[in-house]
Amino acid sequence: MIGWLRQVRGDRPLPNHLIRAERAGLDPQTSLFAADPDEPAAPGRATRRPGRGNTRTSTRTARTIRIARRTAITLAAAALPVFALTAPAASGAVAATAHPATATTLTAKTTTSNKSAASVGTIPASARTRASASDVPAPPSGWTTQFSDDFNGSSGSGADSNWQYDTGPGSNFGTGEIETMTNSTSNVHLDGNGDLDITALGSGSNWTSGRIQTTSANVGAPAGGELEVTASIEQPNPGNGLGYWPAFWMLGPGQWPENGEIDIMEDVNALSEVSGTVHCGVDPGGPCNETDGIGSGLQPCSGCQTGYHTYTMIENRTNPSDETITFYLDGNQYFQTSEAQIGTSTWQAAFDHNMSIIFDLAMGGGYPNGVCNCTSPSSSTTSGGTMSVQYVAAYTTSGSSSGGGGGGTGGGGTTGNGTGPIVGYGGLCVDVRGANSTNFTPVQVYTCNNTNAQQWTVVQAGSTLHALGKCLDINGGGTADGTTVDLYDCNNTAAQVFIPQSNGSLYNPQSNKCLDDTGWSTTPGTQLEIWDCTGGANQQWSLP
Repeated sequence: MIGWLRQVRGDRPLPNHLIRAERAGLDPQTSLFAADPDEPAAPGRATRRPGRGNTRTSTRTARTIRIARRTAITLAAAALPVFALTAPAASGAVAATAHPATATTLTAKTTTSNKSAASVGTIPASARTRASASDVPAPPSGWTTQFSDDFNGSSGSGADSNWQYDTGPGSNFGTGEIETMTNSTSNVHLDGNGDLDITALGSGSNWTSGRIQTTSANVGAPAGGELEVTASIEQPNPGNGLGYWPAFWMLGPGQWPENGEIDIMEDVNALSEVSGTVHCGVDPGGPCNETDGIGSGLQPCSGCQTGYHTYTMIENRTNPSDETITFYLDGNQYFQTSEAQIGTSTWQAAFDHNMSIIFDLAMGGGYPNGVCNCTSPSSSTTSGGTMSVQYVAAYTTSGSSSGGGGGGTGGGGTTGNGTGPIVGYGGLCVDVRGANSTNFTPVQVYTCNNTNAQQWTVVQAGSTLHALGKCLDINGGGTADGTTVDLYDCNNTAAQVFIPQSNGSLYNPQSNKCLDDTGWSTTPGTQLEIWDCTGGANQQWSLP
């Protein structure tokens, strides 16, 4: 399989032998997986590997993106019927529990399902509520809408500007699927009633279908807060569904699986089932048992092909020493995994940053083939099966000053949500040299002066630091000690992720290094760098 490297900034193009040496890279915008051409495909179930990427040709700038290198983590997840689990669950599963039914009506095209539940924990009402065929549920008290789409639009029109199409043959996507993803309205369109329809068309081994992805990694849990991502979906209901593989999932920018993947809803072969899976670490093997990932396995999902149901994931970062990810179907919790189970550094690399949202309907591939123990689709598979989505939304609660996963209050200061100076060693402030917003302007330490060049906004959902409308960035996406830090257009790459740690340091998972005051300098004008994390005072930063 041949992959693409997104070209966004000032790294020189890599020769082929170096691309091979870098192994797999992933376009953070299109999630295209670039495999090592000398490495054979991993056997077994090929779950939603980010190899399912965009193979369309386009005009690209003459600069290649850094290939993200980060440690990653994984979680397990899946979706289950509203009823109690009837099949064995993987390690980490919990008994099905329900949440307050403040409004529990799910409006379907063909059926209406009413669910009631007892109170357990806190979950936004949107995780279990469908108000109408066109409205995104309002966030409950204490939550804020981070992203949403109600898919309103004229019948037959394509997806709006919130989304980009990931197109190309399934052979490029790394999972064995056989369809060709297109941007045709025959495969992806609005139905005029507030729904997005993704339809698979074809026969035998010739199929077309669709996959759309948010145009950036735009949703994430703030440190100390929570993120809910939820969608109301009716699964495909073809007469013969062998080979159908619908999915609603999230993908982190950078490299797979290190940068994380959360599969909120998958089903195969139109069996009215559902699974949720998390990917992390290294491939093959690693903490997430790649390429399989950690998940619930397929579970019964009664009525999921004949009516709309809500599939929900909540990442909870309110406990900085043990963050969790929990999965719900129609408000009923069925699976949870935690930072304690995965490990702090892996968790942070995979989930303490923004991710993109993806909907797609694949045909054939490792997952459906593994379940049927056959090659799918077959000559009998029915064309025209449709995954219909009423809405998708992401909600967050406010973060706190307690820091990120494995974190806490930073030494010498706090981690916050506001805008202001970042103070480091010797009382000097992080400063954009000359208040110049041009790309590659050095970021340095300087005498604190409260100018705009020292006003940094901590965007905790993505663990990024913004000043003068741009982001703190590791030059060239480098990972070596001494790589300098500068200002650059915010682009959702791993070189712009700095996660606050309990000792006050700012950790970059891609390089496995920390933001560093070069040589313990107290001289104004010294450019910052990354270096092995030491916990020293020259790596401790007080955030606004």
